[in-house]
Amino acid sequence: MDYPVKPTSKKIEQSQWLVFRSNRLSFRLNRRVPKVLLGLALATLAAMVWSVGQGEYPVPPLDVIRTVLGLPTDNSDYAFVVNTLRLPRSLVAWGVGTALAISGALIQGITRNPLADPGIIGINAGAALAAVTLIVVFPSVPAAVLPFAAFGGALTVAILIYLLAWKGGSSAIRLILVGIGFSLIAGAITDLMITFGDINDVSQALVWLAGSVYGRSWAQVSAFTPWLVGFGLLSLLLSRELNALQLGDDMARGLGSRLEWQRGWLLLSAVALSGSAVATAGSIGFVGLMSPHIARQLVGSDQQGLVPVAALTGGLVVVASDLIGRLLFAPIELPCGIVTAVIGAPYFLYLLIRDRP
Repeated sequence: MDYPVKPTSKKIEQSQWLVFRSNRLSFRLNRRVPKVLLGLALATLAAMVWSVGQGEYPVPPLDVIRTVLGLPTDNSDYAFVVNTLRLPRSLVAWGVGTALAISGALIQGITRNPLADPGIIGINAGAALAAVTLIVVFPSVPAAVLPFAAFGGALTVAILIYLLAWKGGSSAIRLILVGIGFSLIAGAITDLMITFGDINDVSQALVWLAGSVYGRSWAQVSAFTPWLVGFGLLSLLLSRELNALQLGDDMARGLGSRLEWQRGWLLLSAVALSGSAVATAGSIGFVGLMSPHIARQLVGSDQQGLVPVAALTGGLVVVASDLIGRLLFAPIELPCGIVTAVIGAPYFLYLLIRDRP
């Protein structure tokens, strides 16, 4: 009598992965990743439809979908309310959450620290300092310059962190410690400018620092999209290198990784994404911290699956936070940055307690 052969652990392990290889490109994904991505995409679309339909002039969900697709509806005003006033806001919320989540996943991979994110190591603080300086000190400068100023501030702080953390090579621990120091310095200078600035300009800066997508238009969508698409795709292409970095510097070099070049490109992508997100919607905290952790619980720690899942998770978190902020104390609106902080601060404490030795 023939008994069925029990599959080996190697075959079981291989059955858990989707592998694609070509002459120029190869990647490996956990089989759960496509299903999770589809679920997150559907949840995000549902949240965006619900969000676009809410307000003083409510629009039924079916009419929201018909209006966005350009199909006729019973009310001609829906086109202006949906396409001009509300849809850009939801798209900005999704894009900002996606950018912050990718940046957080990259920072955690570079530093090999699950509690790191662009806000904690000073990148967001550098972007915020540059933007507040523009608002308070140079109020006559056009708003279109704001994303470039924020990116310049984030890049300047990132370069200083990298240089000061260099000691015969970059160290993940030194990057975190130096970054925390720069975060405190940039935050102190920002507070100083707010204290002594003109009251009207300071009010605008405070609203911006709270983190909000209120009043965002297609102009912000157009300005932010190239940063998100360009550096988002670069991050996805480089995510494979993060797996090697997780093994430690010596092991990564032994596997043939060009360690400093790869770390530099990954850091540049994280800076560009977080800087442009902060410039577009202000300081929305904890998204870059929470999203990668949620993604790990869904698909594991392989970076090629983790980065896209974290991206969609971050987009969903900010869209949902903006919706909650609009509905919780309606007609008063809470900035989505406050909602993410209320959710993220306890989550950060939970991570600290869970990961303590």
